[in-house]
Amino acid sequence: DAFMRAVAEDEEYPLINPRSGDVVRSLSARKVFGSMVTLAWKNGDPGVVFIDRINADNPTPHLGEIESTNPCGEQPLLPHESCNLGSVNLSRVVSDGRIDYGSLGRIVRTAVRFLDDVIDVNRYPLPEIEQMTKKNRKIGLGVMGFADMLLLLNVPYDSEDAVRIAGEVMKFVHEEARAASEELAGERGVFPSFEGSVYDRPGGARVRNATTTTIAPTGTISIIATCSSGVEPLFAISYVRANVLDNDSMLEVHPYFERVAKERGFHSEELMKKIADVGSVRHLDGVPADVQRIFATAHDITPEWHIKLQAAFQKHTDNAVSKTVNFPNEATTDDVENVYLMAFRSGCKGVTIYRDGS
Repeated sequence: DAFMRAVAEDEEYPLINPRSGDVVRSLSARKVFGSMVTLAWKNGDPGVVFIDRINADNPTPHLGEIESTNPCGEQPLLPHESCNLGSVNLSRVVSDGRIDYGSLGRIVRTAVRFLDDVIDVNRYPLPEIEQMTKKNRKIGLGVMGFADMLLLLNVPYDSEDAVRIAGEVMKFVHEEARAASEELAGERGVFPSFEGSVYDRPGGARVRNATTTTIAPTGTISIIATCSSGVEPLFAISYVRANVLDNDSMLEVHPYFERVAKERGFHSEELMKKIADVGSVRHLDGVPADVQRIFATAHDITPEWHIKLQAAFQKHTDNAVSKTVNFPNEATTDDVENVYLMAFRSGCKGVTIYRDGS
């Protein structure tokens, strides 16, 4: 936070020796920030983590400060802690154009119990990891298929309605997960390092797990579940999958788009191939305007909407949110800088950007 303030005020910031706590020298915050932004623009790294914000939500400060996250940024961990993540497929809880909160609540409570069981049945590679994991019993239940959910609700990803739905859904998931953890604490006891934690206060929740919610990228599991990944927008409506079996190529079309196209009478093989070539349906002749608006892809969405959605989910997530802000190739370093600053101001715990063709 002090570094980001120094960037805003064009001041120097101290370089501190982590072993002794001594100030070694100082640097221009704005100059260092400029290097971070330029390198991210050039090749996608470094992603940024706002470590003070992460530690403000550290549930067990008596065990130490959090210094880092896992590689995708969604799971801040103390030394020897482990990721224990699971994700609810939101595309499966939409019925007749409405979110079935009854079904979602049942899934969340089952998932929390499942993830808590994983801690006990897991075989750990090191005794230190087993001890720390069992001491805090952190779990990270999140969501995937969010973009698909919006499609089924006829809501564009880049809209205030989408931001509202993101907040409502994640608030519900978080509250149900916390309630399930309290229920488990009644059956099995609180996590062993509960005493001294942020919950150990008059009126504090007695929980089984130091954290309950995380939003991961869900790369592989969303492919297995055939849904959109994490809380990301669709990457493409139609694309060609290359090198299938004997070097064949296969045209893949989003199943819901294909269904709408057939129902509305504008489906054709030629159009699907054209969409795969251009990568988007927005401003594409042959696709009705309302369908163009709903079926947004990652590159149709301006960076500001990416951050708005990430912030909406972060507000109701114990740990952090894995999310990539996609930029077109012609984006400037100023565009990247604006996103980093917007992410900081809007309460995100970190941000990752990727400029196409970098």
